[in-house]
Amino acid sequence: MTTTASLVQPFKALDACHLQIQEHLVELQRMAKHMESEGLNAADRKLAGEIEAFFSSTSREHHEQEEKHVFPPLLATGTEEMKGVVQSLQQDHGFIEENWIELAPQLRAIAEGNDWFYSAEFQHNVGLFLELMNGHIALEESMIYPESKMVWAEAIARRIPRTVKKAA
Repeated sequence: MTTTASLVQPFKALDACHLQIQEHLVELQRMAKHMESEGLNAADRKLAGEIEAFFSSTSREHHEQEEKHVFPPLLATGTEEMKGVVQSLQQDHGFIEENWIELAPQLRAIAEGNDWFYSAEFQHNVGLFLELMNGHIALEESMIYPESKMVWAEAIARRIPRTVKKAA
């Protein structure tokens, strides 16, 4: 039987991942600023590896889950405005991935103790990644997730048999 827990659990996971993404973005920004002002230390190099691993796996999987479970119902039943927002977020996923393809090797290099890349290029890529991710999450949380939760709740409500109390 489908229950409210069936609705809540997937969104708890998506919300928790957004929180993890935001924490990693804060650390990435801090590390980039530290690199510019004082250079990198061992803690920064370790952090670079953790950030790269997270965004190369967990964050990508998160976007795949959104593409598979969150966006399709909104594209099928949403208003034209909502469909436009979803299509914009899908495009964002592509832009985020393109930027990540540039940034990930730089973070791996930092983690491995290499400094073969240009600092200015790294700073640019970090700035762009932060802008893309923060804007993307803000749009999802302000429009997409509330609408998606409502769509899921309506679908579940249609599946749950209504009980009718009989007069005794």
